[in-house]
Amino acid sequence: MPTHLRELLRRDGILVIPAVYDALSAKIAERLGFKAVGLGGFLVAASRLGLPDVGYLTMSEMVEAVRAMAGAVGIPLLADGDTGYGNPLNVRRTVQEYEAAGAQGIVLEDQVWPKKCGHIPGPRQVVSLDEHLKKLEAALEARRDARTLIIARTDARGPLGFDEAIRRARAYQKLGVDGVFIEALQSLEEVRRAPAELPGVALVANMFVAGKTPLCTSKELEGFGYKIALWVTDALWAAAKAVKEVLETLRDEGTTVRVRDRLMGFDEYFDLVGLPEHQRLESRYAP
Repeated sequence: MPTHLRELLRRDGILVIPAVYDALSAKIAERLGFKAVGLGGFLVAASRLGLPDVGYLTMSEMVEAVRAMAGAVGIPLLADGDTGYGNPLNVRRTVQEYEAAGAQGIVLEDQVWPKKCGHIPGPRQVVSLDEHLKKLEAALEARRDARTLIIARTDARGPLGFDEAIRRARAYQKLGVDGVFIEALQSLEEVRRAPAELPGVALVANMFVAGKTPLCTSKELEGFGYKIALWVTDALWAAAKAVKEVLETLRDEGTTVRVRDRLMGFDEYFDLVGLPEHQRLESRYAP
């Protein structure tokens, strides 16, 4: 039986989770040996809508993305629940819909809806501490599977400062969430201080290329005291760049021969998507 995300979190060391944007990229992560994958609204907004992560996605669109990804792999999925898409009653439904779709962990943030990615330039607002505590309480009680992880994210660092972000994180920890995620820490000193200020909590480090938080290796983050290293955009941006370069070559040269080495091979691709197994099933059931 596949290992549940909660069990992975109990193990020694840091859990490295790449955020991926669809079922195919999730299968690649699984094939490469990652123990879990993440799905963020940033990625789904881009891959499904071609839009920035500024609150356009609906809960049902995220649930469809969770279901497709969770159904494609045998490793656990940590999913972005944004703000829960409404009040505490909406949060209850969000948690249960995500669970039914296959998410084993759900991140819920304290931004005002419509939210914005914590690294996009510009102002953002957070709800009151009491309001988010009620949402998290609803989320914890709504779980139909007691193993489902509820991770509380705070975006207070930007608008209200580091100390307020820590205050909120402590309150979320006291409530009984399974992990805490402080978004958009703004210096290496803050990255180091956060675990020291929050002993005993499973802390998520959000690594975002070109974002506000300095990049650290997984080993460095483990040494600081983080439990999860979530790399949120790299797979999406790598894919976007590769597609752009290949299509530019096709436009300019009328062929993609020159960039053939950038493409996955025929056999490797069909092995990745499981064609041999489907052919075996076809020969058995539909000769």
